[in-house]
Amino acid sequence: MKSSIIAINPSFPFLHFLPPSPLTALLFSPRKNPKSLHLCTNFSTTLLLFSLSLLFSITFLLGIFLLGFLRSYQNSPLPCSVSSSPEFFAASLSSMSSSSLLDKEEGVPRLSYSAMVPLPAHGLSGNLSEPEREFWQQPDGDGYRPCLDFSIGYRKASAEISKEKKRYLMVVASGGLNQQRNQIVDAVVIARILEASLVLPILQVNLIWGDESEFSDIFDVEHFKKTLQADVRVVSTIPSSHLMLRQPIHSKIPRDITPNWIHSRFFNQLNKDGLLILKGLDSKLTKNLPPDLQKLKCKVAFHALRFAAPIRELGEQLAKRMWIEGPYIALHLRLEKDVWVRTGCQTGLGPEFDRVIAKVRESEPEFLTGSLNMSHTQRKLAGLCPLNAFEMARFLKALGAPKSTRIYNAGGEPFGGSRAMQPLISEYPNLVTKEMLARQGELARFANKSSALAAIDYIVCLSSDVFVPSHGGNMGRALQGHRAYVGHRKFIKPNKRAMLPFFEDTTISEAELSSVVKELHAKSLGQPELRNYRRERDVIAYPVPECLCQKP
Repeated sequence: MKSSIIAINPSFPFLHFLPPSPLTALLFSPRKNPKSLHLCTNFSTTLLLFSLSLLFSITFLLGIFLLGFLRSYQNSPLPCSVSSSPEFFAASLSSMSSSSLLDKEEGVPRLSYSAMVPLPAHGLSGNLSEPEREFWQQPDGDGYRPCLDFSIGYRKASAEISKEKKRYLMVVASGGLNQQRNQIVDAVVIARILEASLVLPILQVNLIWGDESEFSDIFDVEHFKKTLQADVRVVSTIPSSHLMLRQPIHSKIPRDITPNWIHSRFFNQLNKDGLLILKGLDSKLTKNLPPDLQKLKCKVAFHALRFAAPIRELGEQLAKRMWIEGPYIALHLRLEKDVWVRTGCQTGLGPEFDRVIAKVRESEPEFLTGSLNMSHTQRKLAGLCPLNAFEMARFLKALGAPKSTRIYNAGGEPFGGSRAMQPLISEYPNLVTKEMLARQGELARFANKSSALAAIDYIVCLSSDVFVPSHGGNMGRALQGHRAYVGHRKFIKPNKRAMLPFFEDTTISEAELSSVVKELHAKSLGQPELRNYRRERDVIAYPVPECLCQKP
């Protein structure tokens, strides 16, 4: 006992800093009479060993905690003073945005780590008015959480499908970034249906923006392969044994094709030739797939399609520069020239600008995507036109967005330049774009790379506290679903058809307009919207209930 007690002091110098307690009293009490010490040797030995064991455990756990805290503090560029929302799990997932956390256990990414997640939502603090507090309040999510629990049958089939080396599917994806993402998601699903290996999709040169980016320029190839390795085999190139001089390209694909149609139409041919090339998949796959394939779509969209490192790093930097100064709104304003041409709408900039759009539309009528027999006014009141800058300013003001709010504009170059943006900037002067937010030279490597620039916008929009699209579109739908998937971040889709008649009413006061607008959007501010209420909805935009489950 004597030697044991004496040995403690030099080995544990930190014990001198512990407050008085029964344990320290025992270890450092004055030496007792040998006789009395002998009488309680067994009891004291037992108590001492228990105490030492407890002390070792506490010290070890404390050390692990401090090490984890210091490491996370070093990796985090965000200040400790900024509060984050405790709702849902977005705050805890925010640390997973670092690429160092993605690959676990022999390089296989776990789904909990591989999702592209936003920075945490800001907590409500400071002197906010009730309308401002209401505007920044995040939805509670109704207890919905991601749950990509594939069936036993799906997992059993995966053992063979993920090793397939005889059948290969190649897909050519066209359009802008988010249109291409949709086609890539569908390509993975079709490869799964046909039990084929998927060749990395080919991104068709965009004729409008002249972007010649390849898949690897936009997306993280290795992450894509690893995330999907249990679902389909993904390869970078076609084996030389499968190359044919005159391989047909199937581009005349009907709309709303089902898994049965795909299998009956292509499986035998693919089994015979070994290679199938598809083009023109845009929105052709049915929205009503079996649950496992719906989950696969979510896995591809929200986990596998991670942007390439250069894009991701700059996008996260810009998002942090916005985030660091408090909550912000991200707008996807659709004010580009081609949008006005395609929608058949007036710009709101006056007859001079409208004549330019009308001339282009007359020379290329095939670009018009709206109904041909509707007037400009009818189109607008039917909700077929984008909100212009003036209408967006009125909309945000009616919702209670503070005038000092920082706004990130993710739209392209507006037709009409600064004149087109002036009504919004007058009401909300703290409006920035990636060009304004980036430092000198940061965007240089992405010059004339529209897909990469759109990906940067996507990342900044994902981390915003509030996201508002002016006219739907692929990016708006993608962010709607993505924000729902990572914590039901506030997403406000303007109800243009119901709202614009009140905008046209000159007799209504600002207070009355605000009341009307809030009431129209009370049930669509980011709260879960079930896809199965309207079966034509895409699970990527409405991941409930296939990809999100209600859990306590």
